[in-house]
Amino acid sequence: MKQKVHFGYLLFLSFVAAWGGFLFGYDEAVISGTISEVSAQFNLNDGMKGWFVSSALLGAIIGVIFGGALGDNIGRKKTMILSAVLFTVSMIGCAISNSFIELVLYRIVGGMGIGLASIVCPLYISEISVPQHRGLLVSLYQLAVTIGVVAAYIINDQLLSLAQEGEALGNFFDKIFITEYWRGMLGMGVIPSMFFLIIVLCIPESPRWLITKGRVSRAENIFGRIYCSKEDVGAQIAATQEVSKPSGSEKSEIKMLFQPGIFKALIIGMAIAILGQFMGVNAVLYYGPEIFKGAGLASDDALFYQVIVGLANMITTILAMFIIDKIGRKKLIYYGVSGMIISLLLIAAYFIWGEALNISSYYLLVFFVLYIVCCAGSICAVVWVILSEMYPIKVRAVAMSIASFALWIGTFLIGQLTPWLLTNITPQGTFLLFAVCCVPYMLIMWKAVPETTGKSLEEIEKYWTKK
Repeated sequence: MKQKVHFGYLLFLSFVAAWGGFLFGYDEAVISGTISEVSAQFNLNDGMKGWFVSSALLGAIIGVIFGGALGDNIGRKKTMILSAVLFTVSMIGCAISNSFIELVLYRIVGGMGIGLASIVCPLYISEISVPQHRGLLVSLYQLAVTIGVVAAYIINDQLLSLAQEGEALGNFFDKIFITEYWRGMLGMGVIPSMFFLIIVLCIPESPRWLITKGRVSRAENIFGRIYCSKEDVGAQIAATQEVSKPSGSEKSEIKMLFQPGIFKALIIGMAIAILGQFMGVNAVLYYGPEIFKGAGLASDDALFYQVIVGLANMITTILAMFIIDKIGRKKLIYYGVSGMIISLLLIAAYFIWGEALNISSYYLLVFFVLYIVCCAGSICAVVWVILSEMYPIKVRAVAMSIASFALWIGTFLIGQLTPWLLTNITPQGTFLLFAVCCVPYMLIMWKAVPETTGKSLEEIEKYWTKK
């Protein structure tokens, strides 16, 4: 039975938490416009390029290692605040760094903030949501990621144009925005991070987390602002208390991870998280301009093409948000991944025959857009929803931390390996490899992951714990 809720309030809470995804998307995409200039300034080889890109990903891995424990111990809200602080420090530091080592260290700090946000933001949204809206609301996180991506691409394009015009802004600002404009690209991230820090202070703690800590009356007040009836509030509190009964010790709760059903869910979550990265999406987002330039485009055209790719990503995510609770998580995966395979094969074909047949670069853009549309409408929209809803509440943050660790390991490896792959197995070989990696992802979703659309978190928990 659908519960009546104050949807506007739910939307507000979800929007605030989802803004952490904007920071993720901004950092994910802004780096693409800085690689050439940073490489030239610091004389980077392919390996060092990989480190520059993946340093933030290394930080994210550190963030997710501690993110689950922090989320469980100090709460979802305080962890989001810490995430915003770390990212703010990082963006300021990147803009004023005096050496490549210093730049890498500041990017690691920012990555730690992103890693924390990637766990706790979807988790918070999932825990304040109701079944009929959970897919839509958790998908706001991915939407924020895509908006951050587009914002970064636009800022990169505009700052490149400003730098090419060469109009004097003053000594300090000349260095930031003109002569070393990559500093401005990175430094502009301080604006959304400060905004995130301010708005997080305006939301309450997760009521489900409060119940696990015995603060039932506070949770009741928050649920009272979410649900329209006292009966629904009481039913939700009772359901959460049932699955969060103390088990006697923290160790016994961690042991839950090794119970057959929950351990299976953990392995599945890790598998879809890491495989999703080897299907190429972050290679496109990180190295898109470099790939386009490798196809013969000028720098400004390459950045413009990347803006179009980012817009396609954002628009498709919006569409996916409104259908994910209607057609289901698994169907989105089946349709989307099938389209990804086709588009990856088309991209590979372009790099094999495009130059010989004198095929316009516009076709490459079309294939990339098709790929992003299929990806954004499937794995990108679904992954955070599934990871945030499939684990028991007592170990939800820790389990999601482990799954997210796998995701960031995959992202780190892609960040490191993509320059090597493009050079050594060629662009066509790289995209063929991504297409092959789509197949096991599809099989896992088909055989091992239940459809969770329309089910409460407590119902999903019982599915895994009964095994």
